[in-house]
Amino acid sequence: MPKSTSSGRTAAAASSSPSIIAVGARNWRDYALLFALACCWSSTYPLAKLALPTIPPITFISARSLIAFAFLFAILWMRGLKLPTDAKAWKLFATQQLINSTFPFLVITWSQQYVPASNTVVLASTTPIFAFLITSLITRHEPATLLKFAGAILGLAGTIAIVGLDALRGFGSEIIAEIAILLATISFACATIFGLRLSEYDPMVVATGSLLFGGLVLLPPSLIIDQPWTLHPTPTAIVATIVMGIVASALGLMLFYVCLGRLGTLTTNAQGYLRIPIGVGLSVLLLGESVPSNLALGLLLVMAGVAAMTVPAERLKLRKA
Repeated sequence: MPKSTSSGRTAAAASSSPSIIAVGARNWRDYALLFALACCWSSTYPLAKLALPTIPPITFISARSLIAFAFLFAILWMRGLKLPTDAKAWKLFATQQLINSTFPFLVITWSQQYVPASNTVVLASTTPIFAFLITSLITRHEPATLLKFAGAILGLAGTIAIVGLDALRGFGSEIIAEIAILLATISFACATIFGLRLSEYDPMVVATGSLLFGGLVLLPPSLIIDQPWTLHPTPTAIVATIVMGIVASALGLMLFYVCLGRLGTLTTNAQGYLRIPIGVGLSVLLLGESVPSNLALGLLLVMAGVAAMTVPAERLKLRKA
């Protein structure tokens, strides 16, 4: 991974619109990074469940972002790297953090007050489909093959199988909250595309700058609304927040930008389906939840979908959809 200067790389190159990306030859290390990203982000579900009962959402998101920033900033310092100082770079960091974290996380957290967890999982798993549609119809910055679209559909089917067909019942009862979740997933999809504009910066620099902005922008609302000094978080909630900041936010976000540069938008989005069975497994281990009856079938569908989304198109000589 190349080191960046104090200003990362040239902001002009980073601020250009996404163009046709040329992803190099892939090897097992690239897919190992994708799996590691899925593991980091799948920890979000059980860790948030441990922290949120005693730490309100705004304070929780702000705290985990600032913890993640401190962790990555220490590593940057040890590597001899600095955050950029130009306004254009920070504008990119701020935009990326807003659409990749701050907005969608707040929206989903609000929506979960009205939408069951199983429905939320299914709705949030539509991100790869929206990413495919945006890539195929609008940006066209990388090949959007029919195989990748089929993989997105298979992954969604596997997600539904894991959470149970009962998750499909009741859709429409809280239509505003459900639409809000879909807007959040579209925001996630846009973030994977917009993130390509940051490819000229070291992934750790991007992650550090983005997390600093994300933590600071929510700090005033946290102080005004939640008044953190009046809270009484449990030791479990504090540990969960720290672990989530380091694993899910710091390491996860850094791996996200590495995968974007190596694998492209659509393949990177495939990790969204891997997060479901991994998250279920972590919930069983950490929270003692029961194993879903259709886990095996769902896992097969998810793996088939992920395989279809990650197979390089040139190997099958598929035409662009």
